[in-house]
Amino acid sequence: MLLHRAVEADYAAVVDLANLAYRGSGSTASWNIETGIIEGQRLNESPLREDLAAKPEAQLLTYRDDAGGALLGTVWLDDRKDGVWNLGLLTIRPHLQNRQLGRGLLAAAEDFVRARGGRRIRMTVVNVRETLIGWYERRGYRLTGETQPFPYGDERYGRPLRDDLHFVVLEKDI
Repeated sequence: MLLHRAVEADYAAVVDLANLAYRGSGSTASWNIETGIIEGQRLNESPLREDLAAKPEAQLLTYRDDAGGALLGTVWLDDRKDGVWNLGLLTIRPHLQNRQLGRGLLAAAEDFVRARGGRRIRMTVVNVRETLIGWYERRGYRLTGETQPFPYGDERYGRPLRDDLHFVVLEKDI
């Protein structure tokens, strides 16, 4: 699986894919949508650009079957320090998820980090997304016991529908 760094021309497609993968509905819905947890847009270009500007060393990577093809997946990788990288925005086009592309994209992200001297990957997941947490655990990630607060009041990534949300931290030595 070949990953390429996203360029500005990719940003609109990245935003569309994130919203489809996290907040899609009907026949286009992913198995891991946030229905009943968070509503509204998952991402728009403004916070994406802000995050990229604030972390110029971060890698927003894209996956396509061929160079000119449609965007099929994304992953955000951020070198934190001391060989620890943060992973986020792992998305696959929902209608292709039965091809196990998510597993392949996660493995490619791990290879990408390893090739750059990374030794561990960390991520956060909303605590009530048990199915998604289980998916990561089956791929070797473990809950650290750490939590981070949910950004209530900051609706740039959607509106929470519950008042019991926080993030759990998962990590994997690679």
